[in-house]
Amino acid sequence: MDVNYVPTTCPYCGTGCGFNLVVKDKKVVGVAPWHRNPVNEGKLCPKGTYAYEFINHEDRLTKPLIKKDGKFVEASWEDAYKLISDKFKGYKPNEIACLASSRVSNEDNYLMQKFARAVLKTPNIDHCAHLCHPSTVAGLAAVFGSGAMTNNIGDISKAKCVFIIGSNTFEQHPLIGRQVILAKKNGAKVISVDPRNTATAKQSDLFLQFIPGTDVSILNGMMQEIIKNGWENKDFIKARTKDFEKLKEVVMKPEYSLDNVAKVTGVPTESIKLAAEMFAKSEATTILYSTDITQQVTGVDSVKSIANIQMLTGNIGKPGSGVNALHGENNVQGACDMGCLPNVFSGYQQVANPDAHKKMADAWGCGIAEGKPGYTVAEIINVLADKPGELKALYIMGENPILSDPDSQHVEKGLKNLEFLVVQDIFLSETAAFADVVLPAACFAEKDGTQTNTERRVQRWNKAQDPPGEAKADWQIFCELAKQMGAEKSFPYKNAEEVFVEIAKVTPYYSGMTYARLKPEGIQWPCPTSDSTGTPILHTEKFSTPDGLGVFTPVEWKAAAEVPDAEYPYVFTTGSVIFHLHSGTMTRRSYTLDNEVPTGWIEINPEDAKSLGIKNNEVVKVSTRRGDVQVPAKVTKDIKKGVMFMPFHFSECAANTLTINVMDPATKSTESKTCAVKVEKIPEGA
Repeated sequence: MDVNYVPTTCPYCGTGCGFNLVVKDKKVVGVAPWHRNPVNEGKLCPKGTYAYEFINHEDRLTKPLIKKDGKFVEASWEDAYKLISDKFKGYKPNEIACLASSRVSNEDNYLMQKFARAVLKTPNIDHCAHLCHPSTVAGLAAVFGSGAMTNNIGDISKAKCVFIIGSNTFEQHPLIGRQVILAKKNGAKVISVDPRNTATAKQSDLFLQFIPGTDVSILNGMMQEIIKNGWENKDFIKARTKDFEKLKEVVMKPEYSLDNVAKVTGVPTESIKLAAEMFAKSEATTILYSTDITQQVTGVDSVKSIANIQMLTGNIGKPGSGVNALHGENNVQGACDMGCLPNVFSGYQQVANPDAHKKMADAWGCGIAEGKPGYTVAEIINVLADKPGELKALYIMGENPILSDPDSQHVEKGLKNLEFLVVQDIFLSETAAFADVVLPAACFAEKDGTQTNTERRVQRWNKAQDPPGEAKADWQIFCELAKQMGAEKSFPYKNAEEVFVEIAKVTPYYSGMTYARLKPEGIQWPCPTSDSTGTPILHTEKFSTPDGLGVFTPVEWKAAAEVPDAEYPYVFTTGSVIFHLHSGTMTRRSYTLDNEVPTGWIEINPEDAKSLGIKNNEVVKVSTRRGDVQVPAKVTKDIKKGVMFMPFHFSECAANTLTINVMDPATKSTESKTCAVKVEKIPEGA
């Protein structure tokens, strides 16, 4: 019996935990602790513990599939490549779009955006980060000059106050939740702001149960209270920021008095006052937030407010402080870093900048897409659905927009309007079912590569087994398809490490990194030179703005795009549970995880349930203006009266059938956390 232990990084949330894959007779059979990893020190959540179970699942794609007469038939790679090449060559660049993935490696993502821009010549390249964290990039860039998590994960334990808003950290990022508990053991106070009394809220010292979509109001109210009491950090404001008076002019308005904020948010006045005092008087306050903040049309405003309050109190650039955006999937940060966005190349170099455009064209040795931003993922879906024929072909790698994007019926309409759809994945997802060609890919355990976690730490994947059947690594597929299309000179790579060498050459944040230097703990970018050890904390002496000063950027509270009315009287919001991730493509093929939570539900406050005549576990009809689903009711005091919640992992009761497709005008991201809903009993016999 041949047993080996292969260290790698978890394929689930953005925490980036390390573990060993247990390999027996050349097949992965389990997970074992890897204590040296600095992120989790050998500890794992349920998803990480059972991350091996989907790898050899019987549903894995093993051969290319081509749809003929409405049904998939197995095909050779040669036939699949020829069909894709012939089809793509028949379209103009602006008629093609590509969607990369927050679940694959940096090398895979880098080559997909390169394939889009250098082979297809299309500027239309994006991925799901434009649905979850574009407001982080835009909001923090406006205030700090750069849009990434400012501190490292271990640093959270050094905080004296942990302020959690828009994040159920203990379920979404359990090993970051561990750092919150360590901080609490060290004497820190924990404040949780959420419409649900979550596992995270239950561990807090102060819980503010607020109405979804009122984040800016509560933050502005806290800032008013801080300034009124003279709790702001005057030295930090004077030395390291500008435009404080502009902030003061907005947050000191009467509408942000504690009494008015209490009316808007549903949080008692005394609780807001206490939160402001705990926040400001702490020697070091850290803020944790996630997609419940960012997946709103006002997401940029919320992020700016978070940045404002941290500068107001001097909680930037030091241990135990910072603005810490927690990414939902394992490589959201890396996919953004690699340039899988319509407006930037790798390292956030603007495509519209002639110097950056020339730099990439020279590095790739070919002509590339025109120097203007392409469509975002939301715009791609909207164009497909509402302007048939403008976009004709779509290439999707490792994403499942049918379940993960808002307003599922709108997404389905768009996919049906395509002339040609290619999906590259490890399973035949709900989206892949619409494809004309499906390409079988290798999963994280079957290839070498890197991923970048939520704290900017670049870590290794190490191959533990061969892919099933004829499946191939995503980067390899791009190389072979590029060769089929006559662009092999720009895709000469023999392995993933050669791809990473090019990434380091053209991406300033990664310039000092090599595979050898990443072993075993990884490096946090920026790492500009070969002797740099990385950057655990950003903005220690100056911000990334041109003059080095943080820019107070005040915002007014605005209501959500859709609010309750007589027909749809409840606020609806969505989220995740500890046992599943995103659309459940991997977790629902893990027997242990799926057995724990096999389907979804809707949470209803007991007072709302009583008025509706609904009992616990009763199947109810949930409707919005987009569609309806039937789902069991979970009657619980943990949800605020007037608010309903559903997890979004389950295709049989898909929460995104209900959510609204409205875009943030600044980031082109969509609203998927707040809309209006009604809930009805299902008549007997219906």
